[in-house]
Amino acid sequence: MSGTPSFRPLLLPALFMILTGWGGIAALVFLTEPLVWWRWALFALLFLALTGTALPIIALFHRRFPSDPPAGLSVIIRQSQWVAVYGLVLLWLRWGNLLSLWLTVGLAGGLMGIEWLIRLRERSLWLPPASPETSPPDDE
Repeated sequence: MSGTPSFRPLLLPALFMILTGWGGIAALVFLTEPLVWWRWALFALLFLALTGTALPIIALFHRRFPSDPPAGLSVIIRQSQWVAVYGLVLLWLRWGNLLSLWLTVGLAGGLMGIEWLIRLRERSLWLPPASPETSPPDDE
């Protein structure tokens, strides 16, 4: 597990996003009237809340199931943002009464397919670190 990054650099941003997102959503629900601009604020705060909530969970998955190439902090952040985008699109479709089971499953499959293609490209460009046993001898 030495290839997996530490979650410590993401701990404070995740906590900030969780508190800001869910606290802001609670303030919107209890303290405002349902106007258009508050709906856009709800989407922005929900993006923060879902990203912050998904960060530790995805970091835990990457720590428990390491991969080649090792998932860096940018991969963990990108995947938690995919979770937030998925949640926002589901909310948007639900408000328009367009959400169905197959649309939910198809959207999840499409986003997972995009992430798989991105990781496939990263894997094709990745070079494993050279170990001292496999490096060629120096000519003296």
